[in-house]
Amino acid sequence: MSHGNTTTNHSKIRRWAEARGGRPARVKGTGRKEDDPGLLRLDFGEADEGLEEISWEEFFDKFEERKLALLYEEDTNSRFNKLIERKKS
Repeated sequence: MSHGNTTTNHSKIRRWAEARGGRPARVKGTGRKEDDPGLLRLDFGEADEGLEEISWEEFFDKFEERKLALLYEEDTNSRFNKLIERKKS
């Protein structure tokens, strides 16, 4: 049984996503301002109609601004992931 890992490391997140055919995206129609991409996601495989691809730079800018972390499974067959609030230390 797999268990979840959490990271905020940009390189690790990008490598994990790209190894599974993932790319940074935002949920269409969720941003309130021009510089707000709205809800962030990782999109895999065929492009999801409800998502719009964004650059890794924009993804990580908002990732840091919102103090997010990635919850993911290391299993190479799993694309399970969730953007979560960072634990307070």
